Amino acid sequence: MTKVQSGKDSAHIGKDRDYSGKELYVHNLFAAIAHHYDVMNMVMSGGMLRLWQRAFAAQTGLRPGGRALDVAAGTAELSLVMARQVGPSGRVTGIDFSAEMLEVGRDKVGATRSRPGGDRLAPIELVEGDAMALPFAVDTFDCAGSGFALRNVKDIERVVREMTRVVRPGGRVVALELSKPSNPLIREPYYLYFYHIVPLLGWLIDPKTERNLRAYGWLPKSLVPFPTQQGLADIFRRAGLVEVGFRGLTGGIVSVHYGTKPS
Repeated sequence: MTKVQSGKDSAHIGKDRDYSGKELYVHNLFAAIAHHYDVMNMVMSGGMLRLWQRAFAAQTGLRPGGRALDVAAGTAELSLVMARQVGPSGRVTGIDFSAEMLEVGRDKVGATRSRPGGDRLAPIELVEGDAMALPFAVDTFDCAGSGFALRNVKDIERVVREMTRVVRPGGRVVALELSKPSNPLIREPYYLYFYHIVPLLGWLIDPKTERNLRAYGWLPKSLVPFPTQQGLADIFRRAGLVEVGFRGLTGGIVSVHYGTKPS
């Protein structure tokens, strides 16, 4: 059983936290777009999202009966990926600071379980909490993963250290993230699409408020200060991980980063 801090309702860990600055801004934006987030992800990725998720799954090292953590789980996309890997004898926990995103995730998990093959999923618990202070014991999980989340946190190094802390020795930390392509023939068209077209696509999907336009404008802007592929690999190493590496996907617009907690 996954251990959490005592005295907390496991479904609402950290729900009373007061956010400020970047955290508050990101928290409010994701609350605004939660019910359109999955559709927009598929549109923005040009249908490549499932391929990227398979590349993520290939690095988790998860086996049937394993325990997995989805950090900044959002709508539980990677929680479901890992739940298939560990099977009904395993366990998956997803944690996110957005109650609205988790609400969508719980609905998705329930709908997936009702379909054929849903009984082959691990139990999934989605809890509200802080990626920078994970409420789990040391050496709890076989893998801690995240998807398109590190760009949005206040302190990337702290989150990666927390993910490292809660995985067991020999366990994996894996992050699927947007990247900055090195090839200018890919980079320039990609930046044009990502910085100018993506915000408009988000607004067209839900044009009711200007807030949604700002939200989808934030997604590309968050890539500007984000580390390069090698920079994020260095953060993994500073967190104490070994066998650190990354694999560029779709011309380097996305990368899967990974590392192992040493024995």
